[in-house]
Amino acid sequence: MEYVSTRDKSRKVSAAYAIANGIAPDGGLYCPTEFPRLSHEDWKALCDMDYKGRSAFVLGKFLTDFTAEELKSFADAAYADEKFGGKNTAPMVKLADGKYMLELWHGPTCAFKDMALQMLPHLLTASLKKTGETRTACILVATSGDTGKAALDGFADVDGTKIMVYYPVDGVSPMQKLQMTTQAGKNVEVVAIHGNFDDAQSAVKRIFIDEATRANLDKNGLMLSSANSINWGRLAPQIAYYISAYCDLIATGEIKMGDPINVCVPTGNFGNILAAYIAKQMGMPVNKFICASNRNNVLTDFFKKSGSYDKNRDFYTTTSPSMDILISSNLERLLFFVSGQNDKVVAELMGQLSTEGRYALAKDLFEKITADFDAGCCDDAQTAETIKRLFDEEHYLADTHTAVAVRVYEMYRKQTCDKTPTVIASTASPFKFCRAVIEALGGTLEQDDVTQLDVLTQLTGVAAPAPLSALAGKTPRFDRVVDKSEILGTVELLKDL
Repeated sequence: MEYVSTRDKSRKVSAAYAIANGIAPDGGLYCPTEFPRLSHEDWKALCDMDYKGRSAFVLGKFLTDFTAEELKSFADAAYADEKFGGKNTAPMVKLADGKYMLELWHGPTCAFKDMALQMLPHLLTASLKKTGETRTACILVATSGDTGKAALDGFADVDGTKIMVYYPVDGVSPMQKLQMTTQAGKNVEVVAIHGNFDDAQSAVKRIFIDEATRANLDKNGLMLSSANSINWGRLAPQIAYYISAYCDLIATGEIKMGDPINVCVPTGNFGNILAAYIAKQMGMPVNKFICASNRNNVLTDFFKKSGSYDKNRDFYTTTSPSMDILISSNLERLLFFVSGQNDKVVAELMGQLSTEGRYALAKDLFEKITADFDAGCCDDAQTAETIKRLFDEEHYLADTHTAVAVRVYEMYRKQTCDKTPTVIASTASPFKFCRAVIEALGGTLEQDDVTQLDVLTQLTGVAAPAPLSALAGKTPRFDRVVDKSEILGTVELLKDL
């Protein structure tokens, strides 16, 4: 299996090279040159495996320069029972009206990013060795909340790595901020920026293609890599949990082998739903992908308005901050796939996005996309109403991002009368967004953010996750705040870690 850039497919690299380097030198994203297909026998075998086995099996189809033994050992370590609260790494909860909640937040940081970022350190360190790389990998991460903590937790004190996380100072929940700023580890740094996630993400991409910065790091025995979903090693592990969910539906008798499902995902950077799309290309029967957005509805407009993507719009800070994004990086990979790997078209579109802040797809390309995708959005008030209704009527406690997905799915079902069983990605513990969830349920807020955990438990009878309760009394280590224009200069901090 070889990999190419979305903007120049002339140069092919190995999976290990793509993972080690994170992003292509031209600013494009690495993609496989083909999709492996799962045979009927493969599906039967997958249904008999636990999550660790399924993860290793799926990764083995893409990462052909890794051995089966390596991937098995990585999966066993990444998804160890003690990290995910038991053997059921990604459990599903059946609700009414064809909803199946795929809970992806039982890992150490209580968000779906753990599903990939517990695996990535193993893949990255192995990739460095396979490519003969002797420099220390400096991992740059832009986060809208959850990726930052999950990456910090995964890479803390991992030999041969350093990690720097950038987050918008006013664009994450208090719990997300506390998780990041109290992170332990000798090789970690956390920087807040005056700006939003898009500012951080754009700056990180500029750093990757800045030749002077790369040369300066190289002189000091350092190289750049990424833990955002622009890195194929971050995205690939996410494919497994959709395939695992399909196997679980078969195992519980909810569907039969070959029956189609829908997949609904609360989406910001588009990586999570793209992983489901790739699972379909491998043979998982999917009728429709439902892309759910909050008030920052650039993706909804893209899917509903003839393929016009326009980031030139107001940016809103919402109660679902991990989706407060206007530049959805992984949409670039979808364009590459549906255009038949037309790198020239993708490069032109991304150039227009960079210079003009917008682009429009040709009609035939847009029609290919909408054959698979639908979309919808909701605001904070609708999100809060959904949280309360889910708890009151179905005794299910959802966080703000999951509630966005549920609301959008319900609107889709009402509009289309499509009753296909639907897997809804539940992306974070409700306790990561205590204030918004408590307010939605009509509870009374406390001043201290960690105390909010107890308030939500008393209100609902649901216990707070241990990793969040353990934050009580911790003192933040990191308080650096910079302007978005100063991000490039902060790379110097990596030398001192």
